[in-house]
Amino acid sequence: MSNPRSSIHRKLSYVVLAATFFALVITGTAMAFYDLRTFRETLIADLTAQADILGLAAAPALEFRDPESAQDYLALLEAKPNIIGAAIYAANGNLFASYPADKAADFPAIPDLDGHRVAGGTIGLFKRIATRHEILGTVYINARYDMLARLLGYLGIIGGVMALSLLTALGVSRKLQQSVTQPIAAITTVARHVMEKREFTQRAEKTTDDEIGLLVDAFNGMLGEIDHRTQILEQSNRDLEREVSERNRAETALRASDNRLRSLNAELEERVAARTAELQAANKDLEAFSYSVSHDLRAPIRAIMGFSTLLLEDHGPALDTEARRKLNVVMAEAGRMGHLIDDLLAFSRLGRKALDPTELDMQQLARTAFERLGQAGQGAGVDFRLGSLPRAKGDRSLFEQIWMNLVSNAIKFSANKESPVVEVGGITAEHEHVYFVRDNGAGFDPAYRDRLFGVFQRLHHDHEFPGTGVGLALVHRIVTRHGGRVWADGEVDRGATFHFTVPKETPDGGV
Repeated sequence: MSNPRSSIHRKLSYVVLAATFFALVITGTAMAFYDLRTFRETLIADLTAQADILGLAAAPALEFRDPESAQDYLALLEAKPNIIGAAIYAANGNLFASYPADKAADFPAIPDLDGHRVAGGTIGLFKRIATRHEILGTVYINARYDMLARLLGYLGIIGGVMALSLLTALGVSRKLQQSVTQPIAAITTVARHVMEKREFTQRAEKTTDDEIGLLVDAFNGMLGEIDHRTQILEQSNRDLEREVSERNRAETALRASDNRLRSLNAELEERVAARTAELQAANKDLEAFSYSVSHDLRAPIRAIMGFSTLLLEDHGPALDTEARRKLNVVMAEAGRMGHLIDDLLAFSRLGRKALDPTELDMQQLARTAFERLGQAGQGAGVDFRLGSLPRAKGDRSLFEQIWMNLVSNAIKFSANKESPVVEVGGITAEHEHVYFVRDNGAGFDPAYRDRLFGVFQRLHHDHEFPGTGVGLALVHRIVTRHGGRVWADGEVDRGATFHFTVPKETPDGGV
């Protein structure tokens, strides 16, 4: 049989060495991880700050389309040796300026979303350039990211510290083990005698006042505690029986509460079903009312249009010029009333229409809207500029209405300009796609922008720009049903820009 003291010596040595080793491994790993993370965060923060500075400096150059000024700002990065290259993209995604200028082909073809990307020992960062709620472009910076060299240096330091620490721990443990193993060996001898002879009168000799001395006192008091433990165990059994009885009563009460809850749930379901039936009946009444209003209003309008037409055809020569003009006004107003009824019915049905989301080519929808307006006699002489639009998910018929309303509004309000321009564009942000329709027409007073998307809210006289005042309200309701936002910017006689967004993940629509 091996010497117990020798066995304890080895085990304690193993414990000390293992504890020291794992403590050093954990500490070194934590320090290396912290340093690498700090290095990464510091580098990203530095690149972000430089991108913000470049964005602020290059914003005027983007607005005035001055790539030479933007190139001069990028050339200042030569003082940063860790930066490999940088670029500025315009809002349409085209490369505007680059550093170094002779390596423009090495940069991404189109800008990515705001954020950073690590690849091949380098880190690339994209940052949007925005001013006055408008995105002008994107800054891209590519810098060296020498994480592997930094990690290898740390591993070398940790390896040296670990070897020296293990040698020191081994020497110290051998000096301390002698005072620990002797009392433990004495306790082991007494314990073996008690187990073999069942002589509980044996006591171990207490030689120290430390934790091992406390162990000896506990061992010597163990035999005196056996009877006391037995009594406690019996009392515990009685307490357990009482707790079981109380738990049974509690379970009975819980079952009664559960039955009551089920009854309440059933009652609630009945109420929900009744309210659902009431809501369905109300919807049917509303549809019947809409049909009745449409039919009752259209009938007199058709009569006005018909009799006015007959009056012009049968008695036109007998009427003077002023009478014919007034009669034409009556017919025009009757026609406008018909269009207004159509728009109101479309607006009321929109809240009840279920969405059918599909993949949408927004660029094709915008182009088709302009072509249809051209076939209807609108848009002649308009400089239509269609940029690259990100694809989105939504109800195709509803988004066709959005593009028709926004493009037709832009054409209508810029028609009085000598060179009317309508521009359509879009970008992809972090969580949504952003689209805009811009014109150089009549514009509007920014103080009244909140009235644009209300029903019948018009900022221009009908004789200047005809319309029903429902189109933008339809746009607002369709966009919000798809989980997006809509807003407008403009100034009087300086044009207007209408923006709307579509989430990348379109939720189920609701009014």
